Amino acid sequence: MLIFDTRDIGNRLLAIRKKMGLTQAEVAEIAGLSDRTYADIERGSVNMRTETFLKICQALSVTPDEILTKKAISENKQNELFERLSKCSPKEKETALSILEVYLKSLI
Repeated sequence: MLIFDTRDIGNRLLAIRKKMGLTQAEVAEIAGLSDRTYADIERGSVNMRTETFLKICQALSVTPDEILTKKAISENKQNELFERLSKCSPKEKETALSILEVYLKSLI
């Protein structure tokens, strides 16, 4: 499913940028945009041209699909979960697995 809401797109760009540890100014510079323009895009307060969108995707090393489809955000969330779990102790992983099992049983 495609996302057309400029706020949703901006929020996705923000999340990816933060995950990469970049500032708005850094992404703007890489994409060849003014700081203000990029900030407005992340806020979802402006529509951007396709060319601008592609430059931002390239600056963030993501595909347009990762920003414009709901499926991509689910995959990102899954990757984030796996990353967070990989940093847990064995006991914390065991506890997380137990909680997940209880939750999955509750769905039946």
